[in-house]
Amino acid sequence: MAGDWLNWIWMAAGAGAAVLTLPGTIELLALTLGALLPMRRAKAADMPLRLAALVPAHNEEKNVAETVTSLRASTPSPGEFSVVVIADNCTDATAERAREAGARVIERNDAERRGKGYALDYAFGILLAEGYDAVAVVDADTVVEKNFAVEMHALMADGADAAQCGYLVKNADESRRTRLMNVALMAFNVLRPRGRAGWGWSCGILGNGFALSRRTLEAVPYDARSVVEDLEYHLRLVRRGRRVRFAGGAIVRAEMPAGGRGAETQRARWDGGRFGMIRMMAPALAREVASGKLRLIEPLLELLLLPLAFHVLLLLAALVAPYAPARIYAAAGLAVVALHLFAALVVGGGGWRDVAALATAPFYILWKAALLPKMFRAARSDAAWVRTERKGAEAAERDTGAKE
Repeated sequence: MAGDWLNWIWMAAGAGAAVLTLPGTIELLALTLGALLPMRRAKAADMPLRLAALVPAHNEEKNVAETVTSLRASTPSPGEFSVVVIADNCTDATAERAREAGARVIERNDAERRGKGYALDYAFGILLAEGYDAVAVVDADTVVEKNFAVEMHALMADGADAAQCGYLVKNADESRRTRLMNVALMAFNVLRPRGRAGWGWSCGILGNGFALSRRTLEAVPYDARSVVEDLEYHLRLVRRGRRVRFAGGAIVRAEMPAGGRGAETQRARWDGGRFGMIRMMAPALAREVASGKLRLIEPLLELLLLPLAFHVLLLLAALVAPYAPARIYAAAGLAVVALHLFAALVVGGGGWRDVAALATAPFYILWKAALLPKMFRAARSDAAWVRTERKGAEAAERDTGAKE
């Protein structure tokens, strides 16, 4: 009798894992196929446009000058292109290093309203009042390709509500973790936006390397305050009928922590924030879809797609369950994941080192599983903005922070 009960519990667990991963499997397959479709590119526009590159920075004195220099080397024509750093609650020389590199600096100090969302909203208000037509956001640990401003100018002049370029790892060769992270970003930040663009959907906002038009910021103010403010704001945009276009011709690359506490904090913050957003937003999106707003099906599926490590873990659980339908589905789901990663390597320009990095994926999955308690705490926490600890970073800043 006890054996029968255990068997039923195991079967139910396998069926539950299949149900939890089904939206994500549909999403992965749709985006992988969409990435193979031709993508419309905006033509270089002659219309003058006032475009600002806004760099939100909190204690980034070691990195901000490199970011400003790469942006100033990316100048579109025609139109105006300004580089502005919002030094938010900084206690180091971020503002001085940014000015020395040639940026205009806005300093903000507010001990109560801390976070990247607050910093961006404050700076957006200033730049819109000064007559800028669009604002691009680039993190302070990032370098941009020389065509970044040209691509953003072309899309904004073409009438885009918003734009998002590809986003990869700057220090991919620093460790096995950063190399594997680069593969993950090829999937998350290149293949998936390209797949959405192929189907004509909103490609998403990734928190770095995106631009918003004046009319978008005026219609949908940037008042997102969660630890994943980019995801939160994008959901607000699509619910208001606006679409983010993919600037596939440009890439930004940001520094990622190679390991240790910085890697743990960053992953717990990103994935925990995503779990919190699922809890907050999925029921409302599901109700809107049920009411007939079918354009929100894809944003709902995207929200329900768990971080890939947990998606794979649940598929493996379904694969070993003594329930044939769940096992068949799990095998198909794992094949979709493999196809998705292979397509990401092709679209993202991956090489043999990236392929080799996938061999360490099982250890990465186990590492992320061990972080689940921290992720659940991050899902409940308020957004206080501190920089992620990286190589050579000050170890004193260890508060829970918003995604940088």
